[in-house]
Amino acid sequence: MDLVHLAVIAVIQGITEFLPVSSSGHLVLVPLFMQVPDQGLIIDVAVHMGTLCAVIVYFWRDVWAMMGGLARVVKGRSDPKAKLAGLLFAATIPVLIAGFALNYYVPEGIRALKVIGWSTFCFGLALLIADQIGMTLRRIDHLKMSDAVIIGLAQALALIPGTSRSGICMTAGRIIGMERREIARFSMLLGIPVILGAGLIKGWEAYKIGNAQLNIDIILSGSLAFVFALASITVMMAWLRRASFAVFGVYRLLLGGFLLTIAYGGFS
Repeated sequence: MDLVHLAVIAVIQGITEFLPVSSSGHLVLVPLFMQVPDQGLIIDVAVHMGTLCAVIVYFWRDVWAMMGGLARVVKGRSDPKAKLAGLLFAATIPVLIAGFALNYYVPEGIRALKVIGWSTFCFGLALLIADQIGMTLRRIDHLKMSDAVIIGLAQALALIPGTSRSGICMTAGRIIGMERREIARFSMLLGIPVILGAGLIKGWEAYKIGNAQLNIDIILSGSLAFVFALASITVMMAWLRRASFAVFGVYRLLLGGFLLTIAYGGFS
């Protein structure tokens, strides 16, 4: 792949992966405006792995606490720090089941522009409404397993491109009354097992292809996505100290409308 094409993909993915704005809604514009072939799912997953590393680095204290808590549970001792790991596990099950089914029946994924446009618009509206009507009472410590399952079921909808995995989780979290920074934190931690699972599957596919240049492309794009994802997470968490998700919801409505205009030949 062209280096500029790779850089654009990596930067867009890094910035948008953990913002509730739909990374796929942005990535679909790259081949459209740069007049280049679609980068394909393997490169998409490569940049996702870069963003995975970013969230692990940013939330290293949570990750370390969960690992320590699970280690003590394995040894037969109870540990409250393992609760977060249990919540993430419960919330991951729905998307794993749906993801395996989608990968089996539609291995190339759903990439239709109309689908991405409508889901970007509709789920953006849902985020905007949920953020306005949702109470701000609960933190991660207050979550029950049933709450985690609700967020997990919502996350499964993110297999529809344009939905935004982080966005739909934040929407569900606001509906059940979570604080904005807390559901943002939970959503990003929830991305760790999901992105890791997808990365392992597509990474194996890249290994079987045996294309040395493709492997270089994966490393370059993933590294660049890591840098921009880390910056994006830092900015969003600072933003949510004093603001809401409203700006993201409005932005999604505009982006979704733009994509639908293109999809239905508005600029032809």
